[in-house]
Amino acid sequence: MVVFLHTQNFGYVLAFQNTEFSVLYTNAKVRVSRERMMRGSFVLEKKSEYETPRVGMLSLPNGDVPTPVFMPVGTQATVKGTLPRDLREVVKCPIILGNTYHLNLRPGVGVVRKAGGISKFMNWNGPVLTDSGGFQVFSLSKLRKIDDEGVSFRSHLDGSEIFLGPREAVEIQDGLHSDVAMCLDECPPAQATREEVQSATNRTSLWARACINHWQERECDQNGRMLFGIVQGGRFEDLRIKSAEELMAMNFPGYAIGGVSVGETEKQMLDQVKWVSSVLPTEKPRYVMGVGTPPQLLQMIGMGADMFDCVMPSRAARHGMAFTKNGTLNLRNEKFKEDYSPLDETLECCYVSQEFSKAYLRHLIMAKESLAGVLLSLHNLRFFVKLMEQARKHILDDSFSGWSSGWIENYMRGK
Repeated sequence: MVVFLHTQNFGYVLAFQNTEFSVLYTNAKVRVSRERMMRGSFVLEKKSEYETPRVGMLSLPNGDVPTPVFMPVGTQATVKGTLPRDLREVVKCPIILGNTYHLNLRPGVGVVRKAGGISKFMNWNGPVLTDSGGFQVFSLSKLRKIDDEGVSFRSHLDGSEIFLGPREAVEIQDGLHSDVAMCLDECPPAQATREEVQSATNRTSLWARACINHWQERECDQNGRMLFGIVQGGRFEDLRIKSAEELMAMNFPGYAIGGVSVGETEKQMLDQVKWVSSVLPTEKPRYVMGVGTPPQLLQMIGMGADMFDCVMPSRAARHGMAFTKNGTLNLRNEKFKEDYSPLDETLECCYVSQEFSKAYLRHLIMAKESLAGVLLSLHNLRFFVKLMEQARKHILDDSFSGWSSGWIENYMRGK
């Protein structure tokens, strides 16, 4: 197997070989060909010498994930209104996200473990990333108590008291057997004071060390599964950089940028992503958690981000909203009542976009038929995944900057 890579410090200058794979650094265009990539690895296939966007391949126990990538959110072992078969065949997403907090409460980690892990439990049989449950705990601020050991909170289902600390977060995700697990972190709200953000950042680093120690003690990474650290620091650049540096010293196989899109302005959110992306290791995957709109995704790819997740596509679908390259469509509007044109003829591989008229979809929405949400979820999810595929192609072709600027301009005009 031959892999051409780029290194931040030395460029394309080094050759390395062993029995598993060969890596050759060269000034030629970066490409990847492989008979077999090791599970639990990230290969940077392309990074322009003059631009920040990257193309990579994340190899996980349940499959390979080309980056940039958008991950549909499967909160309770299901992407709402979408069959796992359709995620594979229509949406064509290479990886999805599961929610540790909800799955631990219902059906319980023991049930999922006995099924062989979350991927088998939901008949997805592809890669899954799970969060640590921290964001959900902190969003229920009236129900929790926090200290350096972890978080005590009450279940939103039955009020029972539950404790979640770094060890528990690792053990639950180990039981779920996700391909990528996340460290427990403290996510401060956008309006938090500097002192509050400083405390949350310190605690996040403390928990990250405890998480990676327990992850290694349990030998969770033996089959290629990964644990990512999460950078916090709020809207303060120095705290963001400090958090990133502390996590990098722990040598995680990947890093997430957390605590964004929690009430701050769009500019503040993008600034935070830019600050952190500029200091994270080039050779490790970078995941921006819980975002964003199509233009935001392209802007963050331009900053060097690789992975994203957001409930926006499926949530918007349930409210009658469709994403298109010309902006969003509110299909509840009267103007679509007799619009018999396809939803989006340009979105290939998605029969919903090409075979159902706006008039019919509006009828389903107004009649409150569940099929409306099902069909629009397929369309919206495919739209987001296709956008990542297009970005990947243009990065490989050295045309990302001009293409993305034009794409965003056209989208915003339609919006």
